[in-house]
Amino acid sequence: MMRLETMAALGLEDADLPGAMVKGGRVKEGLTQARLAALVGIPQRHVSEMENGKRPIGKEIAKRLGKALGVSYKVFL
Repeated sequence: MMRLETMAALGLEDADLPGAMVKGGRVKEGLTQARLAALVGIPQRHVSEMENGKRPIGKEIAKRLGKALGVSYKVFL
């Protein structure tokens, strides 16, 4: 989990954290938005919207993201 000091330094607020975790996990795994979307079974635009805080991440999608990125789904909620 990101430390509060790191979040503040990056200009992130609590509401931005799930999207930042999606993008961070995706980049760490070397995946494009399109590839992550295919792995999760959602449109690429949904990945973009989640990363930019414009789409909420529900529990079911969080579980699929966690499986695709090899992390606990709880980091996305």
